[in-house]
Amino acid sequence: MGEPRMEELTVGHYGGKFIPFHKGHLYAITKAAAQVDQLYVVVSYDENRDRKLCKDAGLNYIDFKQRQQWIMTSTKGMPNVKVLAVEDPPWESEEHMWLEGGRRMIEAIPEQITHIFSSESAYDHWFRLIYGEDIQHVVIDEARRIFPISATKIRNEGVFANWDMIPDVAKPYYTKKIAIVGVESCGKSTLTRNLAQLFGTEYVEEYGRTVSEEIGDGSSLLTEEHYKEIVFGHKHMEFQKIKKANKLLFIDSEAVVSQYYAKMYLGQELDFIEGVIQSQDYDLYLFLEPDVKWVADGFRTFNEPEVRKKTNRVLKEMFDERGIQYASISGNYEERLDKSIEQITKLMTN
Repeated sequence: MGEPRMEELTVGHYGGKFIPFHKGHLYAITKAAAQVDQLYVVVSYDENRDRKLCKDAGLNYIDFKQRQQWIMTSTKGMPNVKVLAVEDPPWESEEHMWLEGGRRMIEAIPEQITHIFSSESAYDHWFRLIYGEDIQHVVIDEARRIFPISATKIRNEGVFANWDMIPDVAKPYYTKKIAIVGVESCGKSTLTRNLAQLFGTEYVEEYGRTVSEEIGDGSSLLTEEHYKEIVFGHKHMEFQKIKKANKLLFIDSEAVVSQYYAKMYLGQELDFIEGVIQSQDYDLYLFLEPDVKWVADGFRTFNEPEVRKKTNRVLKEMFDERGIQYASISGNYEERLDKSIEQITKLMTN
């Protein structure tokens, strides 16, 4: 069979706000793409409206470009799908929204639309007014039996309550990042691993320790180049792990801790580390107090009780100076675990 002539092309349109994008949307797009030669998925946006929707739902604002990117990535194996974004008209009336919005859709899509796809048969009236009586309105899974989900349900119940309905490409956006910080020998690595195991998710190990072990000595021999490897290598690991994380990602140390070590061992703070600190967006910091036994491992040096208190004070001041809030975690290892879980549970339910 040859390629269909241009006038024979079937061109579909499937639109929505996609706040948030979910598997029901992806199912509808996949079904629609199988029924037409070319499918245009259109993300409708109005920044003020969308910000309010997100705020009321307890979500960070989801920019239309982010929604557009999620759909594009999810459909990259469908060569007949194109994803556009069209700004909605200002609200005047329901009729104006439909008719003017439809006009903008027609203007944005470069081909004659032959099929409209939606999950609502009630939209048929408006589609025929906008696109004419010959338009084919195909309703996909109106009862939502295949994927029993809607964006409204997610906004009302929360993303975590509907986690299985979020496409993998969008999950990193909602994943909460928790940094475990503190000075030497306060149980950061053990707590990080244990929390990841308990919550069934991923964690990022302390990359500074990895680099120190590679050169065969502790932080005293690290150069400025090593610190570049530490902070950028650590951030790269974080980007990789969050793609596989389950609601939460635990991070053992971060850039403020790296800056602390640079200050202690090099005698100065490094500008490139400060840039990384400014770019961090962790949802929770758990600051482990040094009130557990100091354990020698060949890579730690600040072991005297008074020195531990002093270095702990220095690190806290560095967080305070940068306006970074943290939850102080103290006590024995069992108490630290329980206090950390309490903080994480609060984060996930807010």
